[in-house]
Amino acid sequence: MSPASVLAASARRAIRPLPDLLVSQIAAGEVIERPASIVKELVENALDAGATRIDVRLDGGGVRRIVVADDGCGIAREELPLALARHATSKIASLRDLEAVASLGFRGEALASIASVAAVTITSRTAEAPGAYRIDAEAGAIEPAAGTQGTRVEVADLFFKTPARRKFLRAENTELAHCVTQVERVAAAHAHVEFNVVHEGRTVLALPPADVEERTRRLMPDAFDAARREVLAEAPGIRVRGWVGAPSAARARADAQLFFVNGRYVRDKVLTHAVRAAYADVLHGQAQPMYVLYLDIDPQRVDVNVHPTKIEVRFRDSQAVHQFVLHAVQAALAESARAAPAHAPASLTELSALRDAALRASRGSAQQRTLGIAQPVAEYFAMAARDVAAPPAPAADAGRPLQGGDAEQPLEVREAERKLGVAIAQLAGIYILAQNGAGLVIVDMHAAHERIVYEKLKRQLDAHSIPQQRLLIPQVFSADLIDVATADEHADVLAAIGMDLAPAAPTQLALRAVPSLLAGSDGAALARDVLRDLREFGGSRVLTERRNELLATLACHGAVRANRRLTLDEMNALLREMEATERADQCNHGRPTWVQLSIGELDRLFLRGR
Repeated sequence: MSPASVLAASARRAIRPLPDLLVSQIAAGEVIERPASIVKELVENALDAGATRIDVRLDGGGVRRIVVADDGCGIAREELPLALARHATSKIASLRDLEAVASLGFRGEALASIASVAAVTITSRTAEAPGAYRIDAEAGAIEPAAGTQGTRVEVADLFFKTPARRKFLRAENTELAHCVTQVERVAAAHAHVEFNVVHEGRTVLALPPADVEERTRRLMPDAFDAARREVLAEAPGIRVRGWVGAPSAARARADAQLFFVNGRYVRDKVLTHAVRAAYADVLHGQAQPMYVLYLDIDPQRVDVNVHPTKIEVRFRDSQAVHQFVLHAVQAALAESARAAPAHAPASLTELSALRDAALRASRGSAQQRTLGIAQPVAEYFAMAARDVAAPPAPAADAGRPLQGGDAEQPLEVREAERKLGVAIAQLAGIYILAQNGAGLVIVDMHAAHERIVYEKLKRQLDAHSIPQQRLLIPQVFSADLIDVATADEHADVLAAIGMDLAPAAPTQLALRAVPSLLAGSDGAALARDVLRDLREFGGSRVLTERRNELLATLACHGAVRANRRLTLDEMNALLREMEATERADQCNHGRPTWVQLSIGELDRLFLRGR
C-alpha cells in the first residue's frame, strides 16, 4: 500500500474512546520508565503516609520484583480498590488544594500506572483495623492477610504486559544502582526516617534515623564533608538551607548535586542556574560543584503539577527565587580564610623566633614598593603597631579577671592563631610558606593576590569609583588598527574601569592613566588585553553581562608576579588581606590559592612514628 493510501485509510477512521487499560498504559509511559521510577513513587507514598521506617526489597535489579513496606498510617479495607484506581487520591480534593500541594504525591495515578505494566498486590492495615487486608490488582479481590500497621506493596514482572518496553532496560546492576540512587535522594530530605534497601537478600543501603547533617555526610562523597560550607538564608515565605562544596572540591560530573523544594527532589533550571552563577568566578572550566540544598517556600508560590514524574517545578516568581538562591550561595562561598585553625598554636619560643627573623629580614627592605601591594604592607605595619601598643581591653565584668583575651597575647601568638598564620619564607619565587597552629600553609602568591585585587575592583566598580593613577609620562605604544578603533569606540567603558587610553596616531595608542590597584603593571600588555576583551565580549555588554571576565583580566595584570622577591612583612600583609577577602580560597580561574599541611601529614611524609 502506498503512503498516500495509508494516509487516506487512516483519515477515514472513526473517533472512539480508548480502552481503560490502554489509557493506563499510555499514562504509565510518562511515570514508569524503569524500576527506579516505581521505587520513587512507592517510597514517596510511604512518606506521605507518615512512615518512620521504609524497607525496599529488590530482585533482579527491581525488574523481577520490588517490595516497599512502611509503618505508616495504612489504607482502610474499603479504600484498597480506590488506591489502584486512576486519579483517586487522599491528598487533594479541589483546585485550591492543587495550587498549594504540600505532599510528595497528589496526582493519584502512580499505583494505577504501575498496575498497568506489572503485577501488583497491596497489603495494608490501619491502626483501627483488627487485621491487615490484601488486594490483587489483577483480580480485584480483597482478602484478610497477615501484617502489622502500615502498607506493603509488591510489584512483580515489570513490563510483562508491555514486553516491548523491556528491551530498553539496562543490566541488572545498572537498574539496581538507579533504584538505590532514588532512595538516597529521598532519604537526604527525610533524615528522621529509617531506610533500608536489600537486593537478592543482601543489604545494599542502611540508613538509620539521623539529623540532616549526619544523613548528608553518609550520602555525599567523602570529599564533600571536609569541603562543605553552610548555606542559610531566610525571607518572608522562603528559606534556603544546606551546604555547598568548596570550588576546590568540584567534580568532573554533576553526580553530587541535590536540590529539594519543600522536601521534594527536583531538577529545575532556575535553581541549577542560580547555583552555577554563584560559582561563576570561582569554578574552573567545566568542573561541577557539589551541593545539598533545601528550599522551603510557600506552596502557593510554586507549581509542582508540571510533569507526571513531579521532578520539575515552576515558580510563580522565578526571578526572585533565582536571586534569593544565588545570593545565599554566594554568601556561603564568600566565607574563606577567616576562621582560626582548630589545632593548638605553635610554641611561643618558635613564634618569637619567627617574628624576630621576619623583622631582621625586613630591615633595609621595608621601603620596597614595587610589587603593587604597598597599601597592604602599610596596613600590616599599622596593625602590628596597634597590636603591640594596645592595652588590654576592660573586662565586661569588673569583678572577674580577664581569661586569655586577644589583647593579653603577644603579637606573634595572635598572628599564628590566624588561619593563614605567620610567613616564614618564600619558595621558588612563587609560593609563600607560613606556619599556623595546625602546621604548614603554602600560598600561591600570584593566585592569592589576583583574587584580592579582583574583589577590590568589583567593589570599586559597584560603587562607580575606580581610583585612577595618572602616569607622569604617557605610555605610547604601537597598536593594530583594530585596537586603535576599539579604544576610540569604547572610551566610555575604559574610563569606567579607570583607564585613560586614546589614539595618539593612526597606529599608536597613548595610555595616560590606569586603575590605582594596577599601578606598576605593564601598561601596553594591560591595554591590549582589555581591548581584546572589549571586542570579544561586546563593549555595550562588558560592564554588565561580562563584567567578571573583564575584571579578572585587570586583576591578573595587577597581581604580584612570580619570581618577585617579597619581604616577610609583605608576605604577612598578603596573608592578612587573604583572610579579609571574600572567596580568597580560589583564584579567579577556580584554582586553590593555598593548602594546609598538618603536622600529622608532615610526620607521615617523613615516616615519623614508625
